[in-house]
Amino acid sequence: MTSVITAPDGVPRCPWGMESEKMADYRTYHDTEWGLPVHGDDALFERMSLEAFQSGLSWITILRRREGFRAAFADFRIEAVARFTDEDAERLLTDARIIRNRAKIHAVINNARVAAALEPGELDRLIWSYAPERAVRPAPRTLADVAPVTPESTALAKDLKKRGFRFVGPTTAYATMQACGLVNDHLADCHVRDAVEAAAQG
Repeated sequence: MTSVITAPDGVPRCPWGMESEKMADYRTYHDTEWGLPVHGDDALFERMSLEAFQSGLSWITILRRREGFRAAFADFRIEAVARFTDEDAERLLTDARIIRNRAKIHAVINNARVAAALEPGELDRLIWSYAPERAVRPAPRTLADVAPVTPESTALAKDLKKRGFRFVGPTTAYATMQACGLVNDHLADCHVRDAVEAAAQG
């Protein structure tokens, strides 16, 4: 399905929030997190890191390991992860609570070091500076209306890479933008869409 579907509780949702055996996990994430504005360097670093780990995998794989990721990566506190050593990276490669991908683990540690070198709040300002004007984006009616990459995500990825961040291509950048509320890609008839818009407007 590509348009909203109505759950047994009578609430219309984006179809990805209603996937069979994945329904409970996805429904909670869909209803209470995805698309709501996220601010704060550490919070954005966490989302960016998890989206990088998701690359090539299903989001449910990451979602169900989220607490394990937080434990393994010091709750994604930038200053703490920036101090991780090569020994910490090797330790993480044996940690079954996370996705044990060497390149992604090293990318997260590298990204923490890059972020730690920024001024407090600068990562937040950098990412949010690429939020498109909401008024000119029509609400998507089906999943086919949601592009995986946008000019803004391409520009954000280019800026992040120029600063030394890794695993932040345009698709990962756009997934981060979606998750953190820079855009509202809940479908037009989804019950969460209006709440996300209200939150974005303060």
